[in-house]
Amino acid sequence: MLPFTRPSIGDEEQRAVAEVLASGWLATGPRVAAFEQALTDYLGGGVAVRVFNSGTSALEAALIASGIGPGDEVVVPAMSFAASANVVVRVGAVPMFVDVDPVSRNLSIETVEKALTSRTRAIIPVHFAGRGVEMGPLRELAAERGLLVLEDAAQAIGTRIGDKPVGASGNPVCFSFHPNKNMTTIEGGALACSDTGMVRRAERIRFHGIERDAQGAMDVPEWGGKMNMPDVNAAVGLVQLTRLDAFNRRRRELALGYIERLPRHPAVTLPADAPGHSWHMFCVCVDFTALGTSRPAFQERLQSLGVGSGVHYPALHLFSLYRKFGYKPGDFPAAERIGEQTLTLPLFPDMTGDDLDRVCGALQQVLDGGAS
Repeated sequence: MLPFTRPSIGDEEQRAVAEVLASGWLATGPRVAAFEQALTDYLGGGVAVRVFNSGTSALEAALIASGIGPGDEVVVPAMSFAASANVVVRVGAVPMFVDVDPVSRNLSIETVEKALTSRTRAIIPVHFAGRGVEMGPLRELAAERGLLVLEDAAQAIGTRIGDKPVGASGNPVCFSFHPNKNMTTIEGGALACSDTGMVRRAERIRFHGIERDAQGAMDVPEWGGKMNMPDVNAAVGLVQLTRLDAFNRRRRELALGYIERLPRHPAVTLPADAPGHSWHMFCVCVDFTALGTSRPAFQERLQSLGVGSGVHYPALHLFSLYRKFGYKPGDFPAAERIGEQTLTLPLFPDMTGDDLDRVCGALQQVLDGGAS
């Protein structure tokens, strides 16, 4: 079975983990400090990086450190993973969903402007599947209105916008290093930001609100959670980061191979390439209704041919939690169509050309009515 994703873990990562286990220092320690510096060097732009136990924790800490809370509204695209909006609810704010572009699956300046109210405090653009959001207009709008821009780059480590990597902008940017991401720390995430005040607060928030003075005396000036990354995870990340650019080059080769080789069919819409795209996922849209089938049945037929697939993602505003805020079907047509039709095909660096042909052939066979 060819899965829709698989982490690329080699001997070097295994040796790095063994070294940490042998060292006796398993919690946050020297590997975390080294990983934070390596990420800082990789991103550039004068930002500081702090790592967390997940990308979700990084987003939550960034919102808290920015003072976002009850009574505030935060603009979020209706097409993303649940974490993008869950963290808004977690801090007591209200997610204001906006529709997305049907091709890029990213929000736009036009959709954001329509959602702004006197209570809007922040915008969370999501770089969907590794395709960078057009950030210039959003930053200008945010500067005019005094809004925070918190980039959800969980799927975009290594993505570039213009001549800069995502994360080098200076405003807070959060990454995920979950096993299905372009690089992994097993579980983990990071916050990159040039605001030293926010960075300092994020450090406290990720570990019980604790800070220490020059003599080591401890104080707890504010609430904090337990969001720190262990050294074992950082050791994996240090190796993975050296391989990231090669991983992304291979992802791009595979994605372009899909675009070239996948069958052209009126019921199938392919994603489009873009400069700097890191191709975290390859998500097609399939009009299952036009084919007289359902997504589960379609996926079962692919699986019978040895090809796994995923669903990324259902439209956020239609989940039960968010219907409580008054959202309903028909609010965001593009996100809803994507949510109903999306299908994620296998894409990971260790895939071969034969694997690519296998997926394309299987998709063609299912579209032709083959496989049971």
